[in-house]
Amino acid sequence: MAGVLAMILAGGEGTRLQPLTVTRSKPSVPFGGSYRLIDFVLNNFVNSDFLRIYVLTQFKSQSLYLHMKKGWNLTGITGRFIDPIPAQMRMGKRWYDGTADAIYQNMGFVELTAPEHVCIFGSDHIYKMDIRQMVEYHKEKKAALTVAAIRVPIAQAHLFGIIEVNDAGRMIGFEEKPKHPKPLPHDPDHALASMGNYVFETQTLYSELTLDAENEASSHDFGRDIIPGLYPRAAVYVYDYSNNKVEGEKTDVYWRDVGNIDSYWQAHMDLVADNPPFSLYNRKWPLHTYYPPLPPATFINTAEHKACISHSLISAGCYIQGSSIERSVMGFRCNLACGSKIVESVLLGDVKIGEGCRIRRAIIDKHVEIAPGVVIGENPAHDRERFTVSDQGIVVVPKGARVGF
Repeated sequence: MAGVLAMILAGGEGTRLQPLTVTRSKPSVPFGGSYRLIDFVLNNFVNSDFLRIYVLTQFKSQSLYLHMKKGWNLTGITGRFIDPIPAQMRMGKRWYDGTADAIYQNMGFVELTAPEHVCIFGSDHIYKMDIRQMVEYHKEKKAALTVAAIRVPIAQAHLFGIIEVNDAGRMIGFEEKPKHPKPLPHDPDHALASMGNYVFETQTLYSELTLDAENEASSHDFGRDIIPGLYPRAAVYVYDYSNNKVEGEKTDVYWRDVGNIDSYWQAHMDLVADNPPFSLYNRKWPLHTYYPPLPPATFINTAEHKACISHSLISAGCYIQGSSIERSVMGFRCNLACGSKIVESVLLGDVKIGEGCRIRRAIIDKHVEIAPGVVIGENPAHDRERFTVSDQGIVVVPKGARVGF
């Protein structure tokens, strides 16, 4: 769509996702066997026919850069691009001070493309969104800024920017991560939360970021500074994500913030549920990624054990010998020896598991080797001595670990 530029914020450290983010940035964390977190927002823009995209990176960006180079490279098409932009430090030898500062330091790229509107989206949520509908809403309202919003349970609302809105859709209140969130007027069990996705009128964006940069007291963040300062004096509207319609989708809208280990694991379990609330199979909304040249997944029965797989996603290059896999997700090139049982677990790829292992409610990072007979996820006290264990008891085995050798 002409006149629109996308800027994706992909510089987050993802400290709450450690140890998965020890060696990689949050947007490059694998998800769903074949994807990375950043793939979902990129697919939303590409499927919405927005093909002028800058991806702003910062911490531990090498794996993200390589993924985009292999899977998201647009060349030879005039005026269309998906370009990763590392932190330039154009305004001093410092990292970005906040989300607003990240855009401010890269306003030169906005001026270069001269758009009428700028979409600023995060890169670490699982969802599908026809962004054209949000942009059209923004234009119809003649908004200076439009913020995408979704209802969240009041118990979780303190994790988000909470919005108040009038009947016309205009924002009349905003508080970033409040201790005591305000519920919706007619629904005390839910609050209206910002999704961290914004559409700005370009001149408004430029003037607000310039003012913010000059304010030494500011934290230079959209949620903490830009939005609270703008809505009382400008036309800031709220786009209700629940009204977004994606062609070919049979379920209600789905959005998950996978900001910590428990939510990351739960989003995977959503994929292998009896009736998955999020589908990977909509041909009218394809989910592109980098797919390495690998053979199909292979399942082998042995003399003593049969391969038994149910409610699971198994990626290419996996080799499963006489093992049982239930409600689990496996990335590329996982190898399971006979007699092992994997339940409600996520293997990120290139994992080798020996004979007779039992693994339950675990996340196994890449390049992990597990010796025969190892048990993970059945003895919480023992697991905590060896690994990170989440509040809900999800065991995380870090990248490159050799367990039981």
